[in-house]
Amino acid sequence: METVVVERTIDAPVDEVFAWLTTTTNYTASPLVVRCRLTRRGEGAPYGTGAVRSHLWVVGWFRERITRYEPPYATEYVVDRSLPPSRHELGRMTFTETDGGTLVRWTTRAEVRVPVLGAFLTRLLMRPVLTRTFGNILAAADTALTRGPGRSRA
Repeated sequence: METVVVERTIDAPVDEVFAWLTTTTNYTASPLVVRCRLTRRGEGAPYGTGAVRSHLWVVGWFRERITRYEPPYATEYVVDRSLPPSRHELGRMTFTETDGGTLVRWTTRAEVRVPVLGAFLTRLLMRPVLTRTFGNILAAADTALTRGPGRSRA
């Protein structure tokens, strides 16, 4: 099991950053994300607790279920199914207001479940791919929230 943590400070208010990053259809702004769909609405909000979302990334397909939704400070999810098969214990995003905007910390704990090669694929492939993909999504959020239409931030 590997833990991946990616952080980025985005020069935007915490509520805007939370809204952008919990609306996973925005992830297609990253070149590594092909498609994202909300397949079941959550309690109290489309991406709230109980929501189910489906993601097709360059590296695989994931069906995720939201297990915690506390706007604008935290959301958690678990991957219920995936191709390639994986075991997933935790997906969490936390959002902290800072002098520079909002610090986002994206944490996941997972492993690839492939006989014989699983540990190798987890350490040498999954970890760098997730780090890069999460980083690209956070960069897309930064661009959308600080340089998008109608934004005055540099």
